[in-house]
Amino acid sequence: MSPKESASSKKSAAAQDVGQATGNGSRNPNNLTFSKDQELHAFREMMLIRRFEEKAGQLYGMGAIGGFCHLYIGQEAVVVGMQMSLEKGDQIITSYRDHGHMLACGMDPKGVMAELTGREAGYSKGKGGSMHMFSKEKNFYGGHGIVGAQVPLGTGLAFANRYRGNKNVSIAYFGDGAANQGQVYESFNMAELWKLPVIYVIENNRYAMGTSVTRSSAQTDFSKRGASFNIPGEQVDGMDVRAVKAAGDKAVQWCREGNGPYILEMQTYRYRGHSMSDPAKYRTREEVDKVRHDSDPIEQVRQRLLELKVSEQDLKGIDGEVREIVNEAADFAQHTPEPPVSELYTDIYR
Repeated sequence: MSPKESASSKKSAAAQDVGQATGNGSRNPNNLTFSKDQELHAFREMMLIRRFEEKAGQLYGMGAIGGFCHLYIGQEAVVVGMQMSLEKGDQIITSYRDHGHMLACGMDPKGVMAELTGREAGYSKGKGGSMHMFSKEKNFYGGHGIVGAQVPLGTGLAFANRYRGNKNVSIAYFGDGAANQGQVYESFNMAELWKLPVIYVIENNRYAMGTSVTRSSAQTDFSKRGASFNIPGEQVDGMDVRAVKAAGDKAVQWCREGNGPYILEMQTYRYRGHSMSDPAKYRTREEVDKVRHDSDPIEQVRQRLLELKVSEQDLKGIDGEVREIVNEAADFAQHTPEPPVSELYTDIYR
């Protein structure tokens, strides 16, 4: 087999893997049902993330956002479902694909968009950009640009909770690419050794930057990555917000009861490239369209709401409200002042 044929074969295998993981629409093995209010909440939160990310992509194309920008479109059910399982005081830490996580935990879209555009009103005063903003008020401990760097930090948050004797849980999000980093396994070892209340959420969107998991990982079942440390784990349909919520409830209870860490592999998919500069030529348009058609997390909720006799007009009304919030955030971000030069060296560790 030629190198070209081998690469094509691996790409086909990756597409098949995606289809098996997310191509069956809503998989709800726990038979979890949402009330109408829960479905409406999930729909609105996921719509907010998607419309925000679409607007961020537009502003990036216009040159209003500089540097790196990694969009979360397609993965919305993961953070929304997990957030529905958490309580006040629980902490969140994640990677550079972080805007959705911020919005899910209640951070102001205006502050997030202002940070993206480098404005003084941003969550990091315009100096952190897309990958580095924080909110102590919302217990959001940041996006992090270094691959896997947030995992030991999230483990440290769990250590602090155990030391203080509270019942809080920390959630450390990272991707399938970061799952191959050595510091991840050092964190696993310490977390299990000290029975720390941390949930490791692996957002497996099938491609680490541009490389399929089938080409880069010897063990593609990421829920088993903690096996040698005796950390339990499970695979979850990350395109179904109900399945995410059910798995999140189980993992949170495990941690709050003092049993130590838990691993959740969220099988999800990103519709856009790794970053705004990525043309995503390593996968076919047909593959992306199939996942969108069969498994889109927002469309699943939309269909269930229609079955619950929520009108299409009401759903369009929610979308309209969300668009207005996002447009106001974009307008605010483009018209609020940039940080003064005197701010250049403040809040900097030297």
